Amino acid sequence: MQETTLGVAIITKNAAARLAECLQAVAFADQIVVIDGGSTDGTAEIAHAHGARVIEETDWPGFGPQKNRAVDALSTSWILSIDADEIVSPELAAAIRAALTAPTADVYAVDRLSSFCGHWIHHSGWYPDWIPRLFRRGAARFSDDLVHERLVFDTPAQRLTGKLMHYSYEDFEAVLRKLDAYSTAGAEQRHAAGQRGSFGKALGRGAWAFVRTYLLRRGFLDGRAGFMIAVFNAETVYYRFLKLARLGEKARR
Repeated sequence: MQETTLGVAIITKNAAARLAECLQAVAFADQIVVIDGGSTDGTAEIAHAHGARVIEETDWPGFGPQKNRAVDALSTSWILSIDADEIVSPELAAAIRAALTAPTADVYAVDRLSSFCGHWIHHSGWYPDWIPRLFRRGAARFSDDLVHERLVFDTPAQRLTGKLMHYSYEDFEAVLRKLDAYSTAGAEQRHAAGQRGSFGKALGRGAWAFVRTYLLRRGFLDGRAGFMIAVFNAETVYYRFLKLARLGEKARR
């Protein structure tokens, strides 16, 4: 009978801010692999110091393929995939260990709670946020999406107790960086799929993103942070479709 072992898969790029805390929280794992995209802020050194195996992969194929590289680099029977800005709480760590003692599913989902510029968000479409992250080797893989990748699997996922604390946007500068990066990746992904953008589509989709986040998903209950998230979502969608229109114009020239 195969021994039950746990590996943690992480991808990084200039992720020094929370990486030490992230790695300390999963020190109970048998293996930790960090796929680094060419960090210049000491990320690799921090990972090495906490016992992780660091692999440099700087060609950047997208979030999904990069996460699959981390999965493939592990040799454990179970895999926990987390981001460098996500912290496994003690309660979740205990739940993971208990689940692996006598597994009753091939895939487990965790309860992620995210912060935005120092505020924990409980609405705005951000919470509740059950995401599958713990899985038996061979039972799941990440999609090949450039951004907004998802774990693909066939069997039902069971839920674990405890929280995965997600420090997604530490400050306003991070918000602006991710707005640009996500809108660009989203545009490239849609362009590759044959979609087209326009100013009218950018304006309409952006406005709808604000209404959906702030009103339908009750972002107003998150106070000022909820309004900021609604604006962020609207701008991300707006620029995504403007960039998509530009990609279409370049392709037609």
